[in-house]
Amino acid sequence: MLQAIVGNASAEKVLLFMAARQSGYAREIAQAFDTDVTPVKNQLERMERDGMLVFERVGRTKVYQFNPRFAFVNEVKALGKKALSFLPQDLQRELLLNRRRPRRSGKPL
Repeated sequence: MLQAIVGNASAEKVLLFMAARQSGYAREIAQAFDTDVTPVKNQLERMERDGMLVFERVGRTKVYQFNPRFAFVNEVKALGKKALSFLPQDLQRELLLNRRRPRRSGKPL
């Protein structure tokens, strides 16, 4: 869907994930789309080099997010949100679910 604009499937996956969750790291993004980590990592590094993303180290992990100083940050976010709305519902739910720690045992759904 966004491949024509961003150039390849890995870049599209990174943008969709970032639009859904606002931040993420390479392995998390790759797992969400059931793909290899290396192409995702390469795209994250390229987007960081070009100024679209910035990262913060959390331990040894680089957690990326949109660079608020990037000239087109609002447009890129809007494009990502629009593309996210065209994904299948189950993939949308998985991407929008931002649970990073285990659920308390016995807690009702």
